[in-house]
Amino acid sequence: MQFHLNGFNPGDPDVLAAAPNHRREGDPLPDTVDVLIAGSGPAGLCLAAQLAQVPQIRTVLVEPKLGPMEKGQADGISVRSMEMFQAFGFGEKVLRESVWINETTFWSPGADAPLQRVARVQDVPDGTSEMPHVLINQARVHDMFLDVMRRAPTRLEPDYGLKVIDLVIDPNAAEYPVTVTLAHTTPGREGQTTKLRANYVIGCDGARSNVRSAIGGALHGDAAHHAWGVMDVLAVTDFPDWRMKSFVRSHDEGILMVLPREGGHLVRLYVELDRLGEDERVADRGMGAQDIIAKAQRILRPFELDVKEVVWWSIYEIGHRLTDKFDDVPGDQIATRAPRVMLAGDACHTHSPKAGQGMNVSMGDTFNLGWKLISVLTGRAAPDLLHSYSGERRAAAKGLVEFDHKWARVVGARAEDDSTEGLPRVAREFVNNLPFTCGLTIQYEPSALTGAPTHQQLATGFDIGKRFHSAPVIRLADAKPMHLGHCIEADARFRLFIFASADDAGEPGGSVAQLCDWLEHNPASPVRRHTAPGEDVDAVIDTRAVFQQGFRALDYAAMPTLLRPHVGRYGLCDYEKVFCADLKRGEDIFEMRGIDRAAGCMVVVRPDQYLGQILPLTARDALAAYFASFLRVRG
Repeated sequence: MQFHLNGFNPGDPDVLAAAPNHRREGDPLPDTVDVLIAGSGPAGLCLAAQLAQVPQIRTVLVEPKLGPMEKGQADGISVRSMEMFQAFGFGEKVLRESVWINETTFWSPGADAPLQRVARVQDVPDGTSEMPHVLINQARVHDMFLDVMRRAPTRLEPDYGLKVIDLVIDPNAAEYPVTVTLAHTTPGREGQTTKLRANYVIGCDGARSNVRSAIGGALHGDAAHHAWGVMDVLAVTDFPDWRMKSFVRSHDEGILMVLPREGGHLVRLYVELDRLGEDERVADRGMGAQDIIAKAQRILRPFELDVKEVVWWSIYEIGHRLTDKFDDVPGDQIATRAPRVMLAGDACHTHSPKAGQGMNVSMGDTFNLGWKLISVLTGRAAPDLLHSYSGERRAAAKGLVEFDHKWARVVGARAEDDSTEGLPRVAREFVNNLPFTCGLTIQYEPSALTGAPTHQQLATGFDIGKRFHSAPVIRLADAKPMHLGHCIEADARFRLFIFASADDAGEPGGSVAQLCDWLEHNPASPVRRHTAPGEDVDAVIDTRAVFQQGFRALDYAAMPTLLRPHVGRYGLCDYEKVFCADLKRGEDIFEMRGIDRAAGCMVVVRPDQYLGQILPLTARDALAAYFASFLRVRG
C-alpha cells in the first residue's frame, strides 16, 4: 500500500483527501449529475465505490430503503470476488471476518442409516486461486463498499428514501440527455417526486427494475414452480457437519443445504418446500418460518434440530431469466448511438441462489462497467467503449443462467436418480462445476479489449479473456514476498506486465530496457499517446516488470527509469514496479504460469483484472494498436 505520495499523511491511509467540491450530508440533490445509480445492492455499491475515487465525476446513488441493509439475502463470496475485493482494499478484512468453506459434504439415505455421509470433496481445488471461497453476511459486504465510498475524495453516500420511477432519454442532447423522475419513500413524503438530469443512469434496482421497464426491457425465461425456504438460524443440533457446507438429501422429504456462517455459530439453511401449480405463486401458500423449520427437521431425521433464534428468513420461487440487452441502444442504432442507460445485477438476470453466484455476478457486472464509465467521463476513451459492457456481461450472465438451470435440477433430483457407483450424481456434478462456482470460467470473446490468442503460447497459464491468475513474486526494492496480482487496484488503470527473458537482468541494452525506453520516450508509445499532459507516467498504463533471477542477483539502480518513475506532487520515486521470481520458496511464476523463459512476453491486464492481450517483447506496433483501438490520443 502506498501513501504519503503528495505529502505526509499521519492518519488512516485509507482515508483520501476530500475533494473541495464534494457533496456534504444534508445537501440537496443536484439538478445534474454525471452518473445516477439506482439501487444500493452489491452491484450499485461496487460501481459507486469505483466512481467515488474520481473527484471530477459527480455521482448520485439512490435507494428506496431508508437505510443500509443489516441482515439477510446473499452470503457466498466466490474466489473471483475475493480477488476483486483485494483490488478494493478490503479482501483481508473479509478473510478475517468470514467463514472459509474448505470442504463440502453430501448426505443421502443409506442401507444402514436413514442418513449417512456419502461423499466429501475439497471446495476449492488446489492452485485455483490464492483466495478461498467464503461466506459472510451480504450486509457486511455492503458496509465495506460504503466505507470505501466514504473515504474516497467525493465522500459519496447513498441518498436513501428515493427510487427511480421513470426516465426519458433525449438522444440528440449532448449533455445530461437522461431526465429521471424520482419518488420519495420516506414516511410523510410518499408521493412526492423530484427530477434530475444525468449523463448516464445505471439500473441496479433489482428484478422488478423500473429502469429496465423505462427502456423497454424485460426478463425472459422460465420458473421451476418450486418453493424453497432460506433462513439464518442459531440452533442446537447433533448433525455432525453443521459447520461444513453440506447437501442433505432425505428419502422422501426433499433436499436441504447447510451453509455455515461467520462468527462460529450462525448457520444458513436452504430448504426444499413444495412444488407450485403452473399459475401459483409462493405468496399464495401463506408459508412462514415455522414451515421452513418443520421441513428442515423432517429432512434431517434422525438428527435433532432445535432452532433457538431465526435471524432472517424468506421463501422464494426459483426463476431463470435474462433480459435481451443490458443497455438502451436498439441493435440497429449501435453504430450511431452510445449507451446512456445500462442495467446490472438482478435488473438483467435472475436465478436461484443454490450456486452462490447472484451477488458475485452482479458485482462482476459493475466491476466491468466502472472503469469504462471512468474512462469515458475523464476523456480517456470515446463513449462507444460502453457498447462493450452489454456484449461482455450479457454473455457472462447467459452462461450463469444456463448453468443455474441445470444445477437447480441436479440439486432437486430424487435420490433414485443417483448412480450406485462412485460419487452420487450431485457430488459428481458439484466437482465438475467447481471452476464455474469459483467464478473463473468467464472468458471474454476477442474484441478491441480482448486480443486474439495469437501469442497465447508465450504464457499458457494466463488465458486471454479470463481473469489474471496471480502468482507469488518477490518485490525487488524491499525483498517483500507478495502476489503479483495484488498490485492491481480498483483504480481504472491498465497494467502492462513485462516478463523478462532468461538472460535479461534489466541492464541497458537488454530487451526490457529497450522496451521501457520506447514506452517512456517514443511518440508512438501507448504510454505517451494516451497519457494527458501533466499526468504521472503511470496514470493510464501502469508498467511493471518481472525477472527470472533471484532478487539478490538484480541491481535495482540499474533498472530502466520507466520502472523507477518519479510521480506525485514532489516527484517521489515509486519503488514498487520491479519484481522477480520467488526462488527461495520454489514458487516460480514463470514455471507456474507457463511463461516462455527464452522469449519472455508482455501481458496486458485490464482494469477489471481480465487479460487483454499477450504479446512478444518486440511487438511494439501491436501493443500500440491494442490501446489505440479504444483509448483517445491525449499525449
